[in-house]
Amino acid sequence: MNYHNMSINNKGHLEIGGCDLVDLASEYGTPLYVLDEELVVDRAEQYLQALKGLPEYEIAYASKAFISLGMAKLIANLGLCIDVASGGELYIVLKAGFPAERIYFHGNNKSIEELKQALNANVGRIVVDNLYELELLSKLATESNRTANILIRLTPGIDAYTHTYIRTGQLDSKFGISLAHDQAFEAVKLAVQLRNIELKGVHCHIGSQIFDVSSYPVAVDLMMRFISKVKKEGIELRELNLGGGLGIRYIPNDQPVSIGDFGELLTKSLMQAAQKYNIKIPKIIVEPGRSIVGEAGTTLYRIGAIKEIKGGRTYAAVDGGMTDNIRVALYQARYHGAAANKAASENEKLYTIVGKSCESSDILISDIYLPKLEAGDILAVFVTGAYNYSMANNYNAIPRSPVVIAYKGQSELLIERETYQDLIRLHKIPARWCKNEF
Repeated sequence: MNYHNMSINNKGHLEIGGCDLVDLASEYGTPLYVLDEELVVDRAEQYLQALKGLPEYEIAYASKAFISLGMAKLIANLGLCIDVASGGELYIVLKAGFPAERIYFHGNNKSIEELKQALNANVGRIVVDNLYELELLSKLATESNRTANILIRLTPGIDAYTHTYIRTGQLDSKFGISLAHDQAFEAVKLAVQLRNIELKGVHCHIGSQIFDVSSYPVAVDLMMRFISKVKKEGIELRELNLGGGLGIRYIPNDQPVSIGDFGELLTKSLMQAAQKYNIKIPKIIVEPGRSIVGEAGTTLYRIGAIKEIKGGRTYAAVDGGMTDNIRVALYQARYHGAAANKAASENEKLYTIVGKSCESSDILISDIYLPKLEAGDILAVFVTGAYNYSMANNYNAIPRSPVVIAYKGQSELLIERETYQDLIRLHKIPARWCKNEF
């Protein structure tokens, strides 16, 4: 079992971070998200090393991939910055004690309350998505006698060759201001004129889960050309945020570009563009999320009903599904896994792994060869560290699963399992209904 961070112990069980997955399933119950701390740290350190050839740079972890109080603390301890995309994510990282000056605040439709929250916290950068937000932020900053340090998000018009729902850099996108037709240039000119706005630079993000990285040098060239253009008008943009998006290995045949090679590509592209346009390389920010935490995550399930259709598939149902991993239904995402308690056994039968939600689309893995399964077996589904807990939901009133961190044979809870009581904590019944007054 040479897959990501897995090993097989002398019991024939899968291990992560020195922890027996069968034991973790017994201790914490299933479904259960497990994160390998050492793998998260390794990926973060790879990013810090990958861009060391640049004059100045920062790595900002994209918290939408997975965030909790503990995760925010770990990212802070690693010396990374962090990006947030909502008031809720901002609240979590601030509560964890994350330094406000290392926070990048994103969002295509930030509310007045969220912008005030960011201003009051004095976050490092607010990434402005549109002209409405730019003018609103100026008004709010002026009223509160604060200065908003901003980046302007631009859409460079690039197809990143990924799933339609996770492309963000094309011109026709809900995100950012188009580089075409001078819209971006007009936004920059407006930003430097508005009160209490300090324009630091520009941002772009071309998509997610990208394997073909040929789009990145194109994005670098377009953004550096834009920086050169506005410099000629007397406006200096000292920061360039290139977003994230690097793909990871979900299934054995996936072949993503390594973090080191990605860093070399960006560095080379930036040097070439700087020479081409006769400008200095600005401070570079990249925002990886999935490629830091994705492969570190594994979800454990317990097998229940097994149903063999004559002339058709054999379905093995687990005690989770689209409530803890909606990405399969949403993106047609593909996953791989193994029977954690039978990891040393031969794979002999083809299964379709399905969840327990009341939806035909609740399929986790369409076809996977596994040892002969029995009710009670523990299924480990790999590479679930990114977006799985973030997108978890309570469909069919199913409580969300807990998250544990595994490190050198020890495990600790990051997030507890929700209870039925949690599900109704915010519910109310109108008093007249209790009296049958209709």
